[in-house]
Amino acid sequence: MLQTEQTLFEQMRITELEIESRKALFSFTGADVKALQSFKPIIEENIDKIVDDFYGLQTSVSEIALLIGDSDTLARLRTAQRRYVLDLFNGVYDLEYVNNRLRIGLVHKRIGVEPKLYLSAVHTLKELIYAVINCSVQDTHQGECIRVAIDKLVLFDVTLVFDTYIRSLVSEIENAKDKAEKYAQSMESKVKERTQQLEELSQTDPLTGLLNVRHLQETATRILRAAQRRAEPVSVIYLDVDDFKSFNDTQGHRSGDEVLRAVAKAIKEITRAEDHCFRYGGDEFCIIMPNCREEQARDNFITRFNQKIKLSLNNISLSFGIIDTGPYEYEEANSLIHKADQRMYSYKRASKQQQQTMAAANDLVSENSTAEVHPITQSRSIDKAVE
Repeated sequence: MLQTEQTLFEQMRITELEIESRKALFSFTGADVKALQSFKPIIEENIDKIVDDFYGLQTSVSEIALLIGDSDTLARLRTAQRRYVLDLFNGVYDLEYVNNRLRIGLVHKRIGVEPKLYLSAVHTLKELIYAVINCSVQDTHQGECIRVAIDKLVLFDVTLVFDTYIRSLVSEIENAKDKAEKYAQSMESKVKERTQQLEELSQTDPLTGLLNVRHLQETATRILRAAQRRAEPVSVIYLDVDDFKSFNDTQGHRSGDEVLRAVAKAIKEITRAEDHCFRYGGDEFCIIMPNCREEQARDNFITRFNQKIKLSLNNISLSFGIIDTGPYEYEEANSLIHKADQRMYSYKRASKQQQQTMAAANDLVSENSTAEVHPITQSRSIDKAVE
């Protein structure tokens, strides 16, 4: 149930049994009730003077005058105080009476009345009532009984007011604590998010969006150890853009950057979620593939990668080096990466030799074709040689 749907004594779990228990603590008995009721007619006759004198004294205190603020507020307070004084001598001190006292504590807390000002006001009110008793009651014993009864009842009221006051303070502290905790959680979440962003930035190559080489050794070692525990193979692919320096020199560094971004994009699209892709430096890339054999890496990655690259970079070729390790014996991370690098350079040299051989063959075919097409030139050359 919402707090606004409960009365104050329901919120504070004050029952009739609790009320009787509090009365007993102050020895507030039926005799006290009768003493107060007997004085009710005299109070009713003097109520206006009591309230006038009370607020005359209260508004002379600058702190209280500032809290009251204006004449409309003062008029409302005078009406409430008149009702309060009459209730003291009414003889009925039930749940409704208690609820009204609790509300007084809540109002005083909301408008900022400090406990010292409230207790001072209670003391002033009692003195004004005592003055009326002294002037109106001739029987000394009766007057003393009325004063004692008032003391007990006022103390009973003060405990109720302070219970509400304290409960309101505790609620404010709890609310402040909740806000502080939420703020702390929010800040913690932001710090965590920012830390993660910074960590990702520190691990990411800004040009390609792939992981940078600073974390290659650490990541490779972690993957290899996990593979050893599960007895799974690990493959490493090393890639290099062919003749990239020449391309940069002729096409410009901006075009070279576009090539590197396109290669990185193709790598990210082809690799699996569990693969780790690095820009090793310059135009070189390294991919670590857990639970993957060399044949699988070649068939599943290289083939698809070449198809992807041709769609965006038809005039660019790449060299590859692939090696695997496990599941029985495992290479160290540095050794594995180095061997993949060596295989890539072997592939590059073999490709260049093949290209050179094909170029020489094409030149020979071209020369032979020229000789066949121009027999006269060939004849003259033979004649010249004979001479």
